[in-house]
Amino acid sequence: MKHALLLFFLTFGLLAFGQISPVKTERLKVSANHRYLVTESGHPFFWLGDTGWELFHRLNYADAKKYLSKRAEQGFTVIQAVVLAEFDGLHVPNANGHLPLANDDPTRPVESYFRFVDSVIDLAQGLGIYIALLPTWGDKVYKDKWGTGPEIFNTDNAKVYGQWIGNRYKDRSNIIWVMGGDRNPRNESDIQIWRSLAAGVVAGCGGQDRALMTFHPQPSETSSSSPWFHEDDWLDFNMLQTGHCADVPVWEKIKHDYDKKTVKPVLNGEAVYEEHPLCFNAKDNGYTSAYDSRKAAWLSVFAGSMGYTYGCHSIWQFYTPGRIAVNGPLRFWYVSMELPAASQMHYLKNLIQKFPAADRRPAQDVIVDANEGTRRIQAIGGKDFLLVYSAAGESFAMNLKKFQTKTFKAFWYDPRTGAKFLIPAVNNTGIKSFRPPSKGADNDWVLVLFDATKKYISSEP
Repeated sequence: MKHALLLFFLTFGLLAFGQISPVKTERLKVSANHRYLVTESGHPFFWLGDTGWELFHRLNYADAKKYLSKRAEQGFTVIQAVVLAEFDGLHVPNANGHLPLANDDPTRPVESYFRFVDSVIDLAQGLGIYIALLPTWGDKVYKDKWGTGPEIFNTDNAKVYGQWIGNRYKDRSNIIWVMGGDRNPRNESDIQIWRSLAAGVVAGCGGQDRALMTFHPQPSETSSSSPWFHEDDWLDFNMLQTGHCADVPVWEKIKHDYDKKTVKPVLNGEAVYEEHPLCFNAKDNGYTSAYDSRKAAWLSVFAGSMGYTYGCHSIWQFYTPGRIAVNGPLRFWYVSMELPAASQMHYLKNLIQKFPAADRRPAQDVIVDANEGTRRIQAIGGKDFLLVYSAAGESFAMNLKKFQTKTFKAFWYDPRTGAKFLIPAVNNTGIKSFRPPSKGADNDWVLVLFDATKKYISSEP
C-alpha cells in the first residue's frame, strides 16, 4: 500500500508540475573585454529579455509553459521573474495555493512553493531560456509609496535567505541573479541589506564565478545600478530602468555607464513597455506603441547596451479576467503575447549577431548630426562595418574616413519586418549622405554597411 501511495504521489506530482528533463544550457560569464556576456565555451550571448515579473506567482504550470514556449519561438533568450513577488506575494498564494515563506520569515522558505519555482526554471532551461531571477521584489526591503511589502529583510536574514536560495539553484546553469526589484537604496542601511543578500547568494552558489549578478533599479537621473554598486565585486554588469515615457534619451544613460573607468557590461533591463499608459497617464497621453518599444530597443543596443529587455504592460502582471490590475492594461496577457513589438524584437537580435561582438562599439563619432528624441540617429560599428539607426527615417550624413575599408556593401534593414533593401555599393570618399526609404513616425530604418570583401551577412532580400 505504501508503495502504491508513493507511486501515486510521484506520478501526480510530475503531472501537476509537468516537469521535463532539463536541456543543458551553458552557464554565462562576462566577456574578456567586459562589454557583453559569453557562454562558458566562449560564444557571445545576446540578452533579449522579457519582464515576466509575476511568472512564479500568478501562472500555473500550463500557462507558464504557454508563455515561455511563445517567447522562445519569438527569439527571447531571458525572462526576468521574481520569487517573492510584488503583488502581495507573501500573503496571496501562487496559482497552486502555496505561499513562499512561513510567517513572513525569509529563513523559513516553504518547500511546496519552491518546488513549483524549480519546475518553471527547468521548463525554461528545456526551451533554451535563461531566468534572470530576483530573490525578492524591493518592497520586501522597503515599501516606498506604492509597495505592498511587508518589509521583512535585514542584513542578517537577507544573507541567510540568499545563501539558501543560492544553494538551491547553484547547479542550474540558466540562472542570472538580480538583486533589487524596482527600488533605489535610500540610505546605507538599504545598501547593506542588498549587499548581504548578494553575499549570501554568492556563498550559496559556491563562489562569484558561479553567480552572475546585477541589480534592478528605479528610473532616476542615471536610471542605473551604478551609483551604489558599480565597484562591488558581486555586480557583474549594470542594469538600467529607463522608464515608461516615450523618447527617453536612453543613449545618454547607457553612455554614462559604458564610459566608466571600471569597465562592466551595461543593459537596459526595463524600458518603455508596449501598451503601457504613456508616462503613467493614459487619460492625457494614451498608451505606448510598438514603435515606442522598438525605438528604445534599437537606440539602447546601438548606444552600447549588451542587449535589451522588452516588456508588455499586461504580461509583466499576467492580467487575466477577474484579476486586480495595475494601471489599466488593455488586453489579457495571453492575447498580448502576439503584440507587434514582441514579434519584432528578434530582428534586432538577428542583425546584431551577424557582426562580431568583440568588435562592436558605439560609433557616434561618424555621425555629422545625431539629432535628439524621435529624430535620433544612433550608430554602432567595428573596424569594417557600421550600422546606423534612424529613429524616424531622417536623412543623415556620415564621415567614413575613420574606416580603412575602400568599398562598402550597403542595404537598408526594416526593423518592423527584417526585410533588406539593397542599395549601390558605397565608395569610401569621406562624408556621405543617406536617405532612408521612408520618413516620419513609425518609419525607423537601419543602414547596414560592411566591407565588400567580407561575408558578414547576405545583402540580398
